[in-house]
Amino acid sequence: MAETPEPLRVLFCIGINQNFFDLPKDRIGMVWTAFSGMMSELAALPGVNVVGTMDDDSHMVGPSAGWPWTCYIMADVDTQETVKAACNLFRTTPVGEHALWRYAAIEARMGRALTIRDDVETGS
Repeated sequence: MAETPEPLRVLFCIGINQNFFDLPKDRIGMVWTAFSGMMSELAALPGVNVVGTMDDDSHMVGPSAGWPWTCYIMADVDTQETVKAACNLFRTTPVGEHALWRYAAIEARMGRALTIRDDVETGS
């Protein structure tokens, strides 16, 4: 019987960019609607199990092009192809005549859940 591979622990790091902040207030809502839809689509992708989210908008004001990011989604994901599909949602989610990536960026950090492996000596 084939063993099911351990899922990737993925931290999706999301930054809101200057294009969002340049929008008139009456056009900001369409970005948030698209962003909410993207989050729902990401969570619904086969092979994705969202563990949690974190938003840093209370302690960080303005655009973020890198660390510290604006918000984060942590998920267990089955494959790198699924991670790629999740990131691609920023290219395919429409916001008016543009796509979501005009207003936000995403970077995926992949690893494994932090656990003490059985094959590592504990030093005791």
